[in-house]
Amino acid sequence: SVLGESHQAHRCAETAQRMDSHIPDCGGSKQAASFLSMSGIGDAKKIYNDVIKPGGAKGYSTFLGYYTLSAAALGADTYAEVIDVMREYWGTMLDLGATTFWEDFSIDWAKNDTGEFIAYGIDKLPTPGLKDIHGDYGAYCYVGFRHSLCHGWSSGPAPWLAENVLGIRCAEAGMKKITFNPNLGSLKYARGKVPTPNGEIQVEVEKSGDKLKTNLILPDGTERV
Repeated sequence: SVLGESHQAHRCAETAQRMDSHIPDCGGSKQAASFLSMSGIGDAKKIYNDVIKPGGAKGYSTFLGYYTLSAAALGADTYAEVIDVMREYWGTMLDLGATTFWEDFSIDWAKNDTGEFIAYGIDKLPTPGLKDIHGDYGAYCYVGFRHSLCHGWSSGPAPWLAENVLGIRCAEAGMKKITFNPNLGSLKYARGKVPTPNGEIQVEVEKSGDKLKTNLILPDGTERV
């Protein structure tokens, strides 16, 4: 519709209506549940409590991390809960030497049920008794060293942090208008830049008692609404 392609827009609307009449069970998949939540098909709070929250980082996906974090933010009581699971999942990758986003990762590859590491990281030499987090794991045809450790498709935490923690969301095409609603959760301070066609938006947010102290710098051609 935005592009003026009314015929294609009509086809899409008809297809969406047909799809809306058949919603399969998510089968316990946190990723599938996330799409049900974000699309408005399912109740965000119930989906979070029944599927996404149980097990914490277990069942999270690097590929679809953005959507699961976004669905969690819709259903959780506090942003602190979502940031905590981010620490658990992506934080464990950092503990294993990650400096870029990995193609795939399961918390079960790294730790046992008591939280002890069962694998050594990519910044370590082989360690007797421990698995190689890179060479011994992966999924489908990406087992072993075919498993990419620098994967753009897995960079979902970057936009999620910009939209939810820094609080910058697009309100008009081309970032001509934005909304600004930061949520620090359990953090005390956050700072970042969001690229736009008009230049960078710069944000600083600091917790001061029960209030947030913010500094928002917008480039020419972008306004807050």
